[in-house]
Amino acid sequence: MATSPPAEIGMRLEDIDTPALLIDLDSFERNLRRMVDSLRGLPVRLRPHAKTHKCPQIALRQIALGAVGVCCQKVSEAEALVEGGVNDVLVSNEVVGARKLDRLAALAHRAQVAVCVDDAANVDELDAAARKAGVRFDVLVEIDVGAGRCGVAPGRPALALAQRVLGRENLRFAGLQAYHGAAQHLREGSARRAAIGAAVGRVRDTVQLLADHGIGCTWVTGGGTGTYLLEAASGAYQEVQPGSYVFMDADYARNLDAPEASPRFELSLFVLTTVMSRPSVDRAVVDAGLKASSVDAGLPLVHDRPGLIYAQATDEHGILRAAPGAALPTLGEKLLLVPGHCDPTVNLYDWYVCVRAGRVEALWPITARGAVG
Repeated sequence: MATSPPAEIGMRLEDIDTPALLIDLDSFERNLRRMVDSLRGLPVRLRPHAKTHKCPQIALRQIALGAVGVCCQKVSEAEALVEGGVNDVLVSNEVVGARKLDRLAALAHRAQVAVCVDDAANVDELDAAARKAGVRFDVLVEIDVGAGRCGVAPGRPALALAQRVLGRENLRFAGLQAYHGAAQHLREGSARRAAIGAAVGRVRDTVQLLADHGIGCTWVTGGGTGTYLLEAASGAYQEVQPGSYVFMDADYARNLDAPEASPRFELSLFVLTTVMSRPSVDRAVVDAGLKASSVDAGLPLVHDRPGLIYAQATDEHGILRAAPGAALPTLGEKLLLVPGHCDPTVNLYDWYVCVRAGRVEALWPITARGAVG
C-alpha cells in the first residue's frame, strides 16, 4: 500500500517531511520541451522510456508534447501506465512465462501493445497467449547491437526469427528493437559516436537482409538519453527511446559534452534530506541512506553546497564530510541530494513532490513503483 505523501499542496520546501523525492518543475518542464525541440525536423518519433519515472502523469505530459506513446520494461509497469491513461505501450523487453504472457494479452484489449522477442520458443509462447486471449501482438525482433544484454545476433539469426514471427497467425512482425544501453554512459563523446556508428551498421545490414527476403522493416527503435540524436540522425532508426532526460542524475553528469549526441538537460530530480545528527566536529548525518537513493552508479552528490561530500551510506543514514574550508550543515538543516542513478532511486518512493519557487505545487503518485514483474 502506498504511503501518505510527505507534503501538502502549498507547503514550503523547508516544511516537507524527509526523505522525499522532489521534482523541480521549472527544470523538468524545460527538459520536456528541450527534448521535443532537439528532434524537430528529424524523421523520427519520440517514445520516451517510462522505466525512468514510472508515473502516468509524466507520461501523459510527454505524449501531450508529441510523443507517440511510451516504452515500459515490465508487464506490471505497462499495466500501471495503461491504467493511468496511456494507450500506446512498447514493452521493450522479452516477456517469458505463461502468467506474464496472459497479463500482456489482457492488456492488449485495453491499449496498443507491442513486445520484443529474441528466441524462437518465446515466439511460439506469444502466439499461443495471443490466440487464447483473442488478440494479435505487434512483435519486434530485438537485435544485440553491442550492449551484450538481450537480443539475437544481427543478420541471419534476426532474419530467421522475423520469419518465425511472420509464420504465426496471431503475431505481426513490426520491426527491430536496437537499443545500445551500454553506450549511454561512455564518458567520451567520441566513444559514444563509435559505439552508435557500429550499432547503426548492424541495423542497416539486418534491414537490408530482411528486404532481400521480402520482409519490410519500417520500425527500428532504440536510442537513450546519452546518444539518441546519433540514432535519430543516422537514417536507420524511425523512433528513439530516451528516458532519463526528464530528470538526469549524477552519473549522466559525468558524461563529457557532446552536443551532437545529446543536448544538455538539467538536473530536476532531488532527494530532500534532513540533518538528523551532528555527533562530532567532522561529520553530519542525514536521514537519506541506501533506502533513499540508489548507489549502483555511485553515491549521491550534495546539490549546490560546494565542499560538502556525501561520503558513506548505510540503510537509513548518510554520512557527510566537509572538504577543508567548507562548513558542515547544522542539526535540522535540509539539503538536496542528486541521485547517482535516477531510475532505481525513483523505484524507492511512492510520491513525487513537485516544487516550484520554493513551494509544493503538485503531488504525483509513482504508480508503477515496485512494478518489477
